Amino acid sequence: MNGTSSEVQRRGVRRGVYVIPALFTVGNVFCGYLSLDASVHGRYDLAPGLLFLAGFLDSLDGRVARMTGSTSAFGEQLDSLADVLSFGLAPAFLVYHWGLNAYGRVGLFASFLFLVCGACRLARFNVQLNVVDKRWFVGLPIPAAAGALCGLIWVIPEPLPDPRIGAAFLVVTLVLGFLMVSTFRYRSFKDVDLRSRKSVRLVPLLGLLVAAVAAWRPDVCLAGLAVFYALSAPTVRLFTALFARRIPPPTGAPA
Repeated sequence: MNGTSSEVQRRGVRRGVYVIPALFTVGNVFCGYLSLDASVHGRYDLAPGLLFLAGFLDSLDGRVARMTGSTSAFGEQLDSLADVLSFGLAPAFLVYHWGLNAYGRVGLFASFLFLVCGACRLARFNVQLNVVDKRWFVGLPIPAAAGALCGLIWVIPEPLPDPRIGAAFLVVTLVLGFLMVSTFRYRSFKDVDLRSRKSVRLVPLLGLLVAAVAAWRPDVCLAGLAVFYALSAPTVRLFTALFARRIPPPTGAPA
């Protein structure tokens, strides 16, 4: 009798462990949903911040699942669907209502293209999950693309004061969509072991960085980090191509 009850308890504990990462994913969806509501009501100062919170929760669900040994196919599919909502639909909806609606069908197409590219990026990631090197992402991850787009809006939350800024955002939206479906390689940082000595030493520095961001301008800091990450892979490839042309071949090598 005691053996049966202990077995039931163990099963309950295992089921509870699988629920923990799903709660982070559900929180991600909830933030995306709240962002949509904020965009509808013209709260362009609130909607981007909610999507950054969704990105924070999204970065935790996978790590929590791996730490607790509760990874599952269900969790992977739920995470992808959550990402389509929070980092595809919500940012596209936000940028359209914030300023691209002034360009009519062109603005609608640009925001829709961002959503479609994000969905294609997630589909490719799921297909290549066990094929590509986990240290790298192929194409700009959809949370990073959403962070770059929403971060810039967070810096300028008021409706567009200048049509030239709107045209720039139109181009930015299209470029971010292209980067998501491109073959540029971005660091995933999944190979960083948070339990290693080096990582433990970095924890105070990360704490100071978070405190500085919270104390100063979180919108400017987060937007800058997202844009820097989005431009990192194309910049590295460009400089690699330029320097590869300038370096002469070794002596004796065939021309």
